[in-house]
Amino acid sequence: MERVKCLIIGSGPAGYTAAIYASRANLSPVLYEGIQPGGQLTTTTEIENFPGFPDGITGTELMEKMRSQAERFGAEIRIGMVSSVDFGVTPKQVTIDNETTIEADTVIIATGASAKYLGLPDEQKYAGMGVSACATCDGFFYRKKTVAVVGGGDTACEEAIYLAGLAKKVYLVVRKPFLRASKIMQERVAETENIEVLYEHQTLGLFGENGVEGVRLVKRRGETDEEEVNLAIDGFFLAIGHHPNSDVFKNFVETDELGYIKTEAGTPKTNIEGVFAAGDVADPHYRQAITAAASGCRAAIEAERYLKSSK
Repeated sequence: MERVKCLIIGSGPAGYTAAIYASRANLSPVLYEGIQPGGQLTTTTEIENFPGFPDGITGTELMEKMRSQAERFGAEIRIGMVSSVDFGVTPKQVTIDNETTIEADTVIIATGASAKYLGLPDEQKYAGMGVSACATCDGFFYRKKTVAVVGGGDTACEEAIYLAGLAKKVYLVVRKPFLRASKIMQERVAETENIEVLYEHQTLGLFGENGVEGVRLVKRRGETDEEEVNLAIDGFFLAIGHHPNSDVFKNFVETDELGYIKTEAGTPKTNIEGVFAAGDVADPHYRQAITAAASGCRAAIEAERYLKSSK
């Protein structure tokens, strides 16, 4: 059975940054890329808010640069998905693709979170061409334009308010006849002049030639007064939540009610000694490339400290 000092699971900005720091600390990290090498960023087009790239950079290119930087310092990057773990033993045991088991002195979980989608074919068709699951990532491209945000919770209201500061008009598409969001968020939406809430509306699809040009909605679906509504929009934002990719670790690692891995306040430490969490899998609040990268750095530093103290 192979034994490694530091095993990193996941390959977004958190995983790659952890690999850079762990490599430079001579931990000889092994990183498994998982189902989506490069993470969520590879599904976005232009990134304009990552420091050091004044002209912007594509998500794929940024991840490729981080990957090669990690490899330059000696990180070993492999293809494979974690199928099971045993964190109840020392060293920790991690099984890849149901066949290879690795013993690890430290583990950094950086598996990210997946945005929830409605499941419409048009979401795939227009991915990167007007469909987004991150207003702070992509809102800048819709200055003075018209956008729609789907969702009725706090996240949807936050995204709608953020976009309202950039866009000419924001439609908030809400399935129910009310907002689930907290009272204060409801009040903020009501006070924002260029947000129009469309209650009891559901999305049927999107249309447009070279990108999103409009959305097809159905109002009061299944009722006698059901009607279809077509709206001209330039961008379609999903804000119906994220699912942290933590299921395989839940038998050992503590998570909150949504599945985000709990960490000791101000640190990447989980409830299991020697196991650390970084990036979106442990971050229900920010979910930005820069915060994920920073947490990957912290996780690697803590892994090094743990190894030194447990010698």
